[in-house]
Amino acid sequence: MNRVEAIRERLTAELAPLALEITDDSHKHAGHASAGGGGHFRVDIVAAAFHGQSTVQRHRMVYAALAELMQQNEVHALSIQARTPDET
Repeated sequence: MNRVEAIRERLTAELAPLALEITDDSHKHAGHASAGGGGHFRVDIVAAAFHGQSTVQRHRMVYAALAELMQQNEVHALSIQARTPDET
């Protein structure tokens, strides 16, 4: 399973998104020594689970879902756009 598939699997299992777009931006960071092999990703996610949550809380929910991948250095950097269905 590649990194994008792993991210998709975890976010789907934890947040049941109505829409999910994952972009691998790792190629833009070639030679970024501190990445240590981890990838750079953009996540645009729409989920009802975000209702009533602040931006910071939404981001924490995404990070929690991806914690294992981040600890394993599969994900080094993450840009997040997290919205509710009525914010689309």
